[in-house]
Amino acid sequence: MGKVISLGELLIDFVPKEKGKSLKDILEFEKAAGGAPANVAAAIAKLGGKAAFIGKVGNDGFGHFLEETLQRTGVLTNFVVKSDEYKTALAFVTNQDNGEREFMFYRDPSADMMLTAEEVDEQWFEEGDIYHFGSVSLIGHPVREATVEALRIAQEKGLIISFDPNVRLALWDDAEAAKECILRYFKQAHIVKISDEELYFLTGIENEREAVHQLFGGINELVVVTKGALGSVIYTRDYCQSVGAMKVEAIDTTGAGDAFVGGLLFFLQKEMKSSSLIDFLKSEGKAREMVSFAGKCGAIATTRRGAIPALPALEDVVKSY
Repeated sequence: MGKVISLGELLIDFVPKEKGKSLKDILEFEKAAGGAPANVAAAIAKLGGKAAFIGKVGNDGFGHFLEETLQRTGVLTNFVVKSDEYKTALAFVTNQDNGEREFMFYRDPSADMMLTAEEVDEQWFEEGDIYHFGSVSLIGHPVREATVEALRIAQEKGLIISFDPNVRLALWDDAEAAKECILRYFKQAHIVKISDEELYFLTGIENEREAVHQLFGGINELVVVTKGALGSVIYTRDYCQSVGAMKVEAIDTTGAGDAFVGGLLFFLQKEMKSSSLIDFLKSEGKAREMVSFAGKCGAIATTRRGAIPALPALEDVVKSY
């Protein structure tokens, strides 16, 4: 297979050096690269896969830091656009005692929001590639048009399409707008990774299987519901199976979901070879192996601080078996 092309936000996460405190009480933060689609690209590259990132950063110190960080992980940054007009986005992350986190964003507007459809080049997309996107780049204009233009190109060229809703309600005008937009693009992806909380948000249905069946449709071939320490559940057109989680002592869950998606797409990139996604998923054993691998990537990421700095190398995952 070709490369994974991930489009969306690339920003600075300011991560507290101590957890369990509110934003007003934190005195020291560490600067780290973040942004879910960028994290996914970095996760794939750190595992040894081929990944490229499409997005816009400010032509400033933070933007240069982000580009260099991606380059050090092995991500192709030829498609990163720099803006002289808009600054790089910032997010302050507070870690609770249980490892969960809250975000405060500074991006009104930031460079990542100003990527245009005209800046997306059709020649970047090649046969055998995978296109991955999330919902944050669908919130505002013009980046929404850029995201949709990339989706159109991917569809026309027959690429596998991956979608992670990655709901961040603080960035939306209201919850209903978020729900409506995410539902519009859910069925336009072959692969969807969604958390159990996001699944309930979109459907209002407590029964997981019923909720997935309500959403499953369009070109969907694989929906993976992640449930943290409880593992994940695979849903395809033909079967459903649970996959347990690797037990770890979590200190920071930032980027864990992105590590999961990166692990899944890396595995697919390496193992699917010339067969179609439909044929690949016919093997329940192979699908389970893929999601188990992705789960280990996510679990390892929770044992380290930050997003990209916490992403595992392939040897880290192999050692966990």
